[in-house]
Amino acid sequence: MQLSSSELATFKQIRSAWVEIDHGQLRENFSIIEKYAPKHCKRLCVVKDNAYGHGSVLMAKEAIRAGYSYLSVETIGEAVTLREHGINVPILLFGEPSSEEMRAALYLDMTICINSIEQAQTYISCIKEYFAENPHTQIVAQPVHVEVDTGMSRWGVRWTAAMSVLNYLHSHPEYLVLEGIMSHFAMSDEADKSYALLQLSRFESVLSETRAAGITIPLIHMSNTGGVLDLPSAHFTMVRTGILPSGVYPSLVCNQYPGLRPVLSVKCKITTLRQLEVGDKVGYGMHFTAKKPMQIAVLPIGYGDGYPRVRNNGYVLIHGTQCPVVGGNAMDAMMVDVSHLANVALNDEVVLMGGQGEQWIDPRDLVPWKKTVCYEILTGWRARLPRKLVNSPE
Repeated sequence: MQLSSSELATFKQIRSAWVEIDHGQLRENFSIIEKYAPKHCKRLCVVKDNAYGHGSVLMAKEAIRAGYSYLSVETIGEAVTLREHGINVPILLFGEPSSEEMRAALYLDMTICINSIEQAQTYISCIKEYFAENPHTQIVAQPVHVEVDTGMSRWGVRWTAAMSVLNYLHSHPEYLVLEGIMSHFAMSDEADKSYALLQLSRFESVLSETRAAGITIPLIHMSNTGGVLDLPSAHFTMVRTGILPSGVYPSLVCNQYPGLRPVLSVKCKITTLRQLEVGDKVGYGMHFTAKKPMQIAVLPIGYGDGYPRVRNNGYVLIHGTQCPVVGGNAMDAMMVDVSHLANVALNDEVVLMGGQGEQWIDPRDLVPWKKTVCYEILTGWRARLPRKLVNSPE
């Protein structure tokens, strides 16, 4: 039987475990950010890694609706997805671009970071080649940003050497427009702001040098989410929000906006109920032994979907009640104790992350179970979990 693409797409959504994205809460989060965020700044929404697992296209469209003027990604492929869906606002490519990425960025009308004279020379060559391949158009100078490494030792030019790059870019206006300068905090969301303030002073020293050299840069941005929340002196002319629209804070000690709530939930249905007798073992490695008669529910989701690889640790919500994980979960299944629940049944809804009744499992609750950070929790839910959009405002 020949199946249509729409039929195949429908079949791909058939599963008893899924990720829910609360569209209404996402829009509400953007409204809250708009209420508290600095009014004098342009805003950039970071949508890399599928917008931290929330859907880059959805996040981008809601950001634009909320007045954001810029997006950013980490890969060319992420930008292609946005352009394929008709998203035409400026997109900044983070990191250190290869020559192949530079060429692709020109065709995709993207902005890249240029952090060395060598990169600038390569990009100018790419610009010349691009317009040579399109002879009916005149050369148009391309916007670029410079990332200043102020102490994270990742991307960018060291703050003590930044002026040489900035001067070179400024001296080639026929090919390059020095649109932005940026840096990135390593610890903006911690209670101790001493290192963040050191980074800020280094960045400000570069800005002072640019002004002294007569170089004007419209977009100056250093604040990631932690900086937006806690460091108003680092807001400059543009701020970047990454995890914030998703309703998750980068730490427990940073400032918080009332009403902001997580957008992403992970749910499934009970597919099997089993009665255990004393001495019965549960799961790989036999890490759980029943000490009394009990009932467990088997859930069709496991570490292959992004749930932490736990052993007798963690819990889910069923009937608004915490149900502990028993044994070691598998790639595709996990077992939870439901002995304390009345009238539990097949197909009952289970919440692995999110809210049910008065109970809530925050992404940060999963952090100690997986021994990681909340960013990995959010981005770690695998593509084989169908995505369902709920509470759409329209």
